[in-house]
Amino acid sequence: MKKIALHWKIIIGMVLGIIFGFIMNSNGGQGFVSDWIAPFGTIFINLLKLIAVPLILASLIKGISDLKDISKIRDMGLRTILIYITTTLVAIVIGLSIVNFVKPGEGMPEETIAKIKMKYENDAGVTDKLLKATAQKDAGPLQALVDIFPSNIFQAMGEAKMLQIIFFAMFVGICLLLIPEKKAKPMVDIFDSLNEVVMKMVDVIMLFAPYAVFALMANVIIAFDDTEILIKLLQYAFCVVGGLILMIGFYLILVKVYTKKSPLWFLSKISPAQLLAFSTSSSAATLPVTMERVEEHIGVDKEVSGFVLPVGATVNMDGTSLYQGIAAVFIMQVIWPEGLSFTNQLIIVATALLASIGSAAVPSAGMVMLVIVLESIGFPPELLPIGLALIFAVDRPLDMCRTVVNVTGDATVSMMVAKSLDKLHDPKPKEWDDNYEAVK
Repeated sequence: MKKIALHWKIIIGMVLGIIFGFIMNSNGGQGFVSDWIAPFGTIFINLLKLIAVPLILASLIKGISDLKDISKIRDMGLRTILIYITTTLVAIVIGLSIVNFVKPGEGMPEETIAKIKMKYENDAGVTDKLLKATAQKDAGPLQALVDIFPSNIFQAMGEAKMLQIIFFAMFVGICLLLIPEKKAKPMVDIFDSLNEVVMKMVDVIMLFAPYAVFALMANVIIAFDDTEILIKLLQYAFCVVGGLILMIGFYLILVKVYTKKSPLWFLSKISPAQLLAFSTSSSAATLPVTMERVEEHIGVDKEVSGFVLPVGATVNMDGTSLYQGIAAVFIMQVIWPEGLSFTNQLIIVATALLASIGSAAVPSAGMVMLVIVLESIGFPPELLPIGLALIFAVDRPLDMCRTVVNVTGDATVSMMVAKSLDKLHDPKPKEWDDNYEAVK
């Protein structure tokens, strides 16, 4: 097994987990999976989240202090945000083009709509999404800006508020540049060492990845208890998946044309992060692995990956934006066709772009932001629970797919920014046991 590449190990674990999940579903073993299998997946995700915050702090502070020039931070930030906005707009346009061409919501049988409404309209998950969306909508227009600045960094770290942590790390890094190098060096060395330790922790945790993915996929499969509704929603699901595949194709074109790297090489290097994104549905939980793959296996310098990837995990949600465009129009095609105007679709583009920046990097955040997108075009409030119920049954598998696109987009943009700043070099991968012989 040591000779098998990590992504193949993860794929094997994923396939076996799916098969095991179906077997347990068929034999009434859902309780066994929930009690004895699923916790190992939860432990794995917790370990990844455990190291995400120290990794962001260490890599970003060290990276900024190494730039030696504050103007480089401005250049890197502007390029990152500009590329992220561009790719998000492309994603939304792709989504709207597909859903308007295929029209998956037209002609859905009334009995199917009634069955979905009865099953999911009052579901706790749908109600929770509506409450969160209401809280988000009721916040002031500058609340997103206020939320960037922490009042207590330890509280921000405990709650994993990424933008606040990024701000604090950049603030510390810039201040290290503003004091004499001799006085800054001890602190820089601490964060440099911390970064190496945390990256080694990623290598060690990834040894457990194939087994954790098995547990995660088995747990996902046992949650699908109504295959009839899933089949009825296949056309909508295929629209989303087709759009996401086109988006990955767009990334591969950027990799080939701009960075002059082979798309297949890029996919082989980033695939472990993609597979984990699919399994966990969280770009935040996948962030440590994404950073490890981008830095060590693709060759992006730490100062670029340390800034671009954490920002991307928070504000770059291309897959989520594409999904919001398709989901909004699909819901309108089914229950509010009179709202399908060109003006409303332009509003969807603008709102989905802004919503992607506000989406948290956690599972199902896209559905929360979808409510805000629908409300922006005057969607009848009384139909919102029905609209969410329509897509709730397939939200989790589609969430898994769109998280893959989010992570792939982050990696692509980090390569482009690194290339533009001449910070893309030959990769130098490290293994968990590089120093094992010296200490065993």
